Amino acid sequence: MENSHSASYAAAGVNIEAGYEGVRLMRRHVERTFIPGVVSGIGGFGGLFAPELSGMKEPVLVSGTDGVGTKQRIAQLMGVHDTVGIDCVAMCVNDIICCGAKPLFFLDYIAIGKNDPEKVASLVSGVAEGCVQAGCALIGGETAEHPGTMQPDDYDLAGFSVGIVDKEQILDPASVRPGDVVLALPSSGIHSNGFSLVRKVFDVEHADLGQHIPELGKALGEALLTPTRIYVKPVLAAMAAAEVHAVSHITGGGFYENIPRSLPEGLCAKIEKAAVRVPPVFTLLQQRGGIPERDMFNTFNMGVGMSLAVSCDSADRVLDTLKESGVDAYVIGEITAGEERIVLC
Repeated sequence: MENSHSASYAAAGVNIEAGYEGVRLMRRHVERTFIPGVVSGIGGFGGLFAPELSGMKEPVLVSGTDGVGTKQRIAQLMGVHDTVGIDCVAMCVNDIICCGAKPLFFLDYIAIGKNDPEKVASLVSGVAEGCVQAGCALIGGETAEHPGTMQPDDYDLAGFSVGIVDKEQILDPASVRPGDVVLALPSSGIHSNGFSLVRKVFDVEHADLGQHIPELGKALGEALLTPTRIYVKPVLAAMAAAEVHAVSHITGGGFYENIPRSLPEGLCAKIEKAAVRVPPVFTLLQQRGGIPERDMFNTFNMGVGMSLAVSCDSADRVLDTLKESGVDAYVIGEITAGEERIVLC
């Protein structure tokens, strides 16, 4: 790369040498994620990965892609860039495990107004941390400088992940039965959804994000930037310990949109609202925004980042396994017959 330089391109606002420096700075973060199966390091035209297929009868690849959304605006305002990468990974891998799949590798994409190598490396450090938490490898990515179409300090972070599952192990909504128990896996906070409403309620463009909020026990900005929890390892452990019928990742659309996605027609998830352990950030958000309760449960995770449907006979074993993995899961409802798909009572 030492002979690569374009004065004309630099005059148009794109510094390709800054891109090379960003790659150099991020390399140590990327290498933290390498697991068996990684064939190539970063810098090539494609990321290579050789999956271990022994013991699988019919391997199926499962893919997921997502971004961080407007939560990253808070990171930009605070100048804190090493956490939103965790969110980016979480939003992809938490979806993949809803099929019963294990994430294998991840790729990221960063569009940025002006390429700041240290900022880009900080963003990638968060992506790498998310991959470590998920047990997958970061095998590639792209940084694109967008002068004239983005403000210099703006960026947009998105990602893509691929996982694998034996076809006979794919979670099928048809396996859910009346009488199954619905378990809640606690969230770390707001995660990465609903931030257009969050930013409006807290007026983040003008708020003092460093102000300590007694109800939260920390600064507002710190609470809002809390990374999305990654559930891969605990959920995979639970599925290995007992039969899990369904997994739902509670993202945008909240309870009303996401839990029914893992249920067959004719079955309803009956959720006890009083059983849901709602973190203070949601209470504060609802109070300050005057948001109706139904809208809260139809927009945010309300403290439940993921839900599992398991048989009554398996519930205790799954709860114990999750607890051993550091997840204090608990019962929030049951599956019943009904056409309404979900009822919060």
